[in-house]
Amino acid sequence: MIGIFIQVEAVNRQMTQATEPGPDWQTLHQMIRKAQQKLNVDAWDYIAGGTETETTLRRNRHALDSLAFRPRVLRDVSAVTPQHTSFGETLRLPVCLAPVGSLELFAPDAATASAIAARDFNCFTMLSSVCQPGVEPMATAVPDSKRWFQLYVHGDANWVDAMIERAINAGYAGVILTVDSAVYSRRERDIAKQNTRRVAVPGREHQAQLTWADVDRIRSRTRAPIGLKGIMTAEDAQLALDHGVDLIYVSNHGGRQLDHGMGTMHALPEIVATVKGQVPIWIDGGFYRGTDIVKAKLLGADVIGLGRMQCWALAAGGAAGVVRMLELLEVEVRQCMSLLGITQWTEAHASLLQSAQATTGPDLLSAFPLLNTQSTDWY
Repeated sequence: MIGIFIQVEAVNRQMTQATEPGPDWQTLHQMIRKAQQKLNVDAWDYIAGGTETETTLRRNRHALDSLAFRPRVLRDVSAVTPQHTSFGETLRLPVCLAPVGSLELFAPDAATASAIAARDFNCFTMLSSVCQPGVEPMATAVPDSKRWFQLYVHGDANWVDAMIERAINAGYAGVILTVDSAVYSRRERDIAKQNTRRVAVPGREHQAQLTWADVDRIRSRTRAPIGLKGIMTAEDAQLALDHGVDLIYVSNHGGRQLDHGMGTMHALPEIVATVKGQVPIWIDGGFYRGTDIVKAKLLGADVIGLGRMQCWALAAGGAAGVVRMLELLEVEVRQCMSLLGITQWTEAHASLLQSAQATTGPDLLSAFPLLNTQSTDWY
């Protein structure tokens, strides 16, 4: 155990020295606390909240907290690497800074800051089509980022084709079509405060008209990778394969669209069983700790999306804050892999997990229990 601790601390020091000076948080709790202090209540509730009763939001955490590890011992874990290759890119961690609309609420330079952090840390980032600064400006500002583009359909077929062409011409690796947002949900934290500016988006009616025929048309017009974000059942995963998509993104919009839905980690096994490795499976929904990332990899996910964590890190420390958040996640992932008895993701298998009773009630911040402490010694 002492050897593992020394190894993890050495990695942590090496990573810190390799980047520009940034926040000196030693735990993710400290980052969350700083974000709470800096964000106004509207911005906090926008990203922290879900739809209606927020049941789906809590089920994301419950699905993760209801999985326990089955570690294997006496294996050589002196050299552990959490690196992962996806779509030809070798990533320092198997993560993507997930698309978030109105990311500019959390940092003045919005998605550009996330792209800078993704470049500096070496992971994917995904620009939302309803986020500043837009397709071409972000690509120009950070041309060497590993970037994807997420598209809401807010126009007709010609508009969609033009948006995809712009993204590919600007060097985005592929386009992810969001398919779980036929209508905008009732986010009661916003409604109660009459904070409704995000509802009035021109062309939103086109999203409700989206069908599998549109996927076929899009697929026929580009050779670039096309993914669908918002797949939550084996049936839709099979349809996605039938319609030629290159990536299936398991997501319930962070619990912000359909209320009383499944947690994404509850949906993942049936989708993995259906896909059978034919295309990569990405996932998001309540992933806040290194152990969460490892659990998703054990169940067959390729890349894990970080949405709220990205926003909180941006609010707490800008691009440098996102890099530090990713560094801390890397430390947690390395330690978890070591204690599980695996050294690389090819050794990850569902046999290292089992169902278990969650020890805490599902909550937005249940992954950060020290936030509830009265002591200030830890931060």
